[in-house]
Amino acid sequence: MIRLTRLNHVAIVLNSDLIEHIDVTPDTVITLTTGQILRVRETADEVVRRIVEFRRLIFGAPGEPAETPKLQEEPD
Repeated sequence: MIRLTRLNHVAIVLNSDLIEHIDVTPDTVITLTTGQILRVRETADEVVRRIVEFRRLIFGAPGEPAETPKLQEEPD
């Protein structure tokens, strides 16, 4: 799941496995496998970066163990 921001500044959390393709017009337009279309404030490059970061977190980089995702910050 990745955090993105709709054009109206509303935060969303998106299941990145549902992304079919990303179009770059003046806005970043994400089409999902369900046919739903989302317009977000992040650039296409930023969306891809977040997907890669999320998948590395879950599956681990080659040769490295996967990390356990943290749900919230732990106090020091």
